[in-house]
Amino acid sequence: MKTINTTNFVKKLIFLFLLTGSFSALAQEEDTADEKKFTISGTVDAYYRANLNSANSGINYSAPGSSFANLPGFALGMANVIASYEGEDVGFVADLVFGPRGTDAIFASPLYSATGNIVNQLYVYWNVSDAVTLTFGNFNTFLGYEVISPAGNFNYSTSYLFSYGPFSHTGLKADFDLGSDWSLMLAVMNPTDITEFNPNGKYAYGAQLGYSGQYLNLIADDGNFEIDYTGGFDIDEDLYLGINAAYFDASDDTGFAGVALYPQYKTSDTFTLGLRGEYFTETGNFGAIGTGVDDSSVIALTLTGSASIGDLVIKPELRLDNASDDAFLDSDGASMKSLSSFVLAAVYSF
Repeated sequence: MKTINTTNFVKKLIFLFLLTGSFSALAQEEDTADEKKFTISGTVDAYYRANLNSANSGINYSAPGSSFANLPGFALGMANVIASYEGEDVGFVADLVFGPRGTDAIFASPLYSATGNIVNQLYVYWNVSDAVTLTFGNFNTFLGYEVISPAGNFNYSTSYLFSYGPFSHTGLKADFDLGSDWSLMLAVMNPTDITEFNPNGKYAYGAQLGYSGQYLNLIADDGNFEIDYTGGFDIDEDLYLGINAAYFDASDDTGFAGVALYPQYKTSDTFTLGLRGEYFTETGNFGAIGTGVDDSSVIALTLTGSASIGDLVIKPELRLDNASDDAFLDSDGASMKSLSSFVLAAVYSF
């Protein structure tokens, strides 16, 4: 477990609120048009999790190999505070996170993650023209269907594909609007998930080609390579199908591949039911599934309801992870291939 310096963390909290108050005061002194350019937004989330066929505490406690929402009983997600300024040509985003989900999101920050780093994203941008935008700093990944913020995902727990793809990058990217619904992004970045500085002088290179909401993503990083497709379609007014597929080849001859489908059906203005069906397979002993056996695979089915009450969303969720080899423990500590679990989450957006 990572330890956090409580005194420094409290000081950072106080500084954040003072900074927020100062920005708000400055914004109030400007005219109405300028006030709309500076915004404070974010989320707060918490959840309850219980295994249905395994222990819920102690050494036999099991959880899926994916990121986030894996703690037993009543548990915390994160508080996310995003300060942004949108000027006519330039702007910035300062995205700060507090809590277990936030700490997991910045796991590879080498200098400060163990002492209270709270930066999820921190970047400036320049709209060079109507068709070209440059972004410089730390930004969340462009790969994958899911994101770190729980408000940006339909399911509360996350997929294996999301959990073992990149989380964040630090570098320079250029976005191009090519017209006719086509877009292109090119990037040069520090090694994947290393956010504060470059520790080894090596760089990652990324690209994204988009057309009408469908994206083909590529990243190459020190002998590692990943290709990813992310998209979705409105089948009719109430039914949507999201799609994610990826292949990752690591320099140590391990890797993974998988596909996830996200059908979502809107039953009313305030309730939607969605299923994530995912197949994920490893090359060698990549370690994501947790079997300790080469070339393991897992099928994960997650059924989630999403009920809106104003700015609050309640998400009950049933999940079944079925691995090809023993990956979990039952209540008596015996190995087993399948784990079923229940999550009830609450996400407030502001």
